[in-house]
Amino acid sequence: MLFRPQLPDTPQLPAPSGTPVGPAPVVTQHHASTPVAPAPRRSLPSVSAGAIGLVLLGGVVLTALLTAVAVSAISVAVAAVVLRSLLNSQHRR
Repeated sequence: MLFRPQLPDTPQLPAPSGTPVGPAPVVTQHHASTPVAPAPRRSLPSVSAGAIGLVLLGGVVLTALLTAVAVSAISVAVAAVVLRSLLNSQHRR
C-alpha cells in the first residue's frame, strides 16, 4: 500500500432536475464595425557592431593572457628541472 497510491473515486454529478430551458432569443444589432488596430510588434533587442567587437576583443585579450601564463609556467618548470639536475650532480661528486 505504501508504494501503490490509491486514487480517490470521482464524485457523482447530481442529476438535472426541473424543466429544460430553451436557448435565449437572438438579438440582432447592427453596428458599424471599427477596424481593429494591429497589435504592436515587440522589437527584439538589437546588438550593435561595437558590442560584438568588444566581446571579440575581450576574448582575444583573455586568450593572450592565458597563453602568457601557460608559457611562463612551462619556463618555470624547465628552470626547476635544470636547477634540480645541477644540484643533484653537485651532491654526487
